[in-house]
Amino acid sequence: MVAVLKFLAVLCCILFAGAAIYINLVEHPARMGCDTKTAATVWAPSYKKATVMQAPLAVLSFLAGVGAWLLGGGFLWLIGALLIGLVVPFTFIAVLPTNNQLLAPGRDLSSAETRSLLEKWGRLHAVRSVLSLLASIVYLVSLIGS
Repeated sequence: MVAVLKFLAVLCCILFAGAAIYINLVEHPARMGCDTKTAATVWAPSYKKATVMQAPLAVLSFLAGVGAWLLGGGFLWLIGALLIGLVVPFTFIAVLPTNNQLLAPGRDLSSAETRSLLEKWGRLHAVRSVLSLLASIVYLVSLIGS
């Protein structure tokens, strides 16, 4: 059972990290290369689709990592789980207010404020990328060490 939990924790975390890093290094810079209205228009459906994919990956990785730790997998599994788990409250506390502002009805999608919010969103999302990358590294070190 512990082997299954470790596999699930690592797989979900690496998939999350890969998607998050792709968003920060490729997708968001590409959309920011467009005019603000286009960038904001494209951001909304991308954000909604990414949420459906990334939220379950973060939660599953966290739960599997905690489970691996509880079943004797070692303390690093808990550290990895906490790192990927931090993505969820960080998203609700730090990222969601910006998301809500960007999705507000009546927002002028071509405004300087919208551009500023998109830039802020990119910086906030980078925190998610770093947390998930660190969690992936911790998980992989734990896996190799066992």
